[in-house]
Amino acid sequence: MSKTIVLGVTGSIAAHKAVDVASLLTKAGHSVHVVMTADALKFITPLPFKTLSRHPVVTDLYDEEEGWKPTHITLADSADLLLIAPATANVIAKLAAGIADDALTCIALALNPNAKLLLAPAMNGKMWQHPATQQNVATLKTRGAQVVGPDSGMLSCGYEGVGRLEVVEEIAKRAMELLG
Repeated sequence: MSKTIVLGVTGSIAAHKAVDVASLLTKAGHSVHVVMTADALKFITPLPFKTLSRHPVVTDLYDEEEGWKPTHITLADSADLLLIAPATANVIAKLAAGIADDALTCIALALNPNAKLLLAPAMNGKMWQHPATQQNVATLKTRGAQVVGPDSGMLSCGYEGVGRLEVVEEIAKRAMELLG
């Protein structure tokens, strides 16, 4: 059964891997709607997401489709799953604090109560292990968020350790498990 997935893409070098996540979920028959933060646009363009998902990509809080309802509310209402991959320390902190200052964080705050939230963190290992990030993740988990990863290995910053985006097949698998 087709479900509606909002895929949030944030500003990380791993943003390009979200294209493969979108592709896998679309091929599995789900309706994937991509929302990119301003920082994500520094790493990748909306075009591959639009092509693979077959839906417009939201890149701004004020992107509007047809109709009277704001796009971020329409997506928040229709989502069965909000998957944020990659989820940076910044967006995790915003979600934990309830900050809604862009399309993605507004969707998260307005998310329908029956929808699931899945985070796939990707960041420098010291950022991941920082007590603030760990507390923010713990806070989100108490609210029902699920987390997949991060993985260990060579990081884009040149360090080796935990912080890599989980492999895309595992992210897609976890997303589909949450959808039932």
